[in-house]
Amino acid sequence: MSRRPVLRVRKSGAVLVAALIALVGTVPLAGSSRLLAPVLLIPLVVLVWAWRAGTDVHPGELRVRALFGGNHIPWSRIVELAPDQRGRVSALLDNGNVIRLTGVTRDNLPLVLEAGGHPVVQRSAADQ
Repeated sequence: MSRRPVLRVRKSGAVLVAALIALVGTVPLAGSSRLLAPVLLIPLVVLVWAWRAGTDVHPGELRVRALFGGNHIPWSRIVELAPDQRGRVSALLDNGNVIRLTGVTRDNLPLVLEAGGHPVVQRSAADQ
């Protein structure tokens, strides 16, 4: 399987930019005292999380990445992808577990399905 994903879905770039601005803003504060130096870690961790966390779509699987670690979910184990009331998408697996797909929303779900080679099937209100 190719290591390069067909599609990468990440959180909004605004989080990344905000973390970068916060990091730059904390440099003078951390430079004023050695005791305040650990303050730099907070925006740095948020910056790394915003850069890394997301969902990578491969033809054979989804890879959900977090700050540390992640999950490899074969498409064959996914029973359903469904958005919640807030528009965040979760995957229901064949064993009953539910995994939230970081960065995937109701709006970009069709792109995720298309990149994975799966048809978009929408349920009507009568099916639910």
